[in-house]
Amino acid sequence: QVQLVESGGGSVQPGGSLRLSCAASRSRFSIATMGWYRQVPGKQRELVATMRSGDRTNYADFVKGRFTISRDNAKNMVYLQMNSLKPEDTAVYYCNAQVATPTLITYWGQGTQVTVSS
Repeated sequence: QVQLVESGGGSVQPGGSLRLSCAASRSRFSIATMGWYRQVPGKQRELVATMRSGDRTNYADFVKGRFTISRDNAKNMVYLQMNSLKPEDTAVYYCNAQVATPTLITYWGQGTQVTVSS
């Protein structure tokens, strides 16, 4: 069992920045991929960005050039630096981890609200 705890959400004006953090509890299995997803009411949860253990990243087209994902494997942390935020970025952001046990098991954090509004 891996627990994920997000922090760093909040309210910001358009064009502003926020940095999300996610701490994963220790696991005897390796965390293969960590990432961020987001969801707005009435819509499906969508991928924002992921990073594999080998630092291979994947970004949704709508955040390319604005958001940057990073990991600190020693601390079991993943971060999402969000710049040039837009009102349409408003959502609950969820941390995600895939743990190799060796079958992949997916874990989710509780979510953190990001609101972009003037």
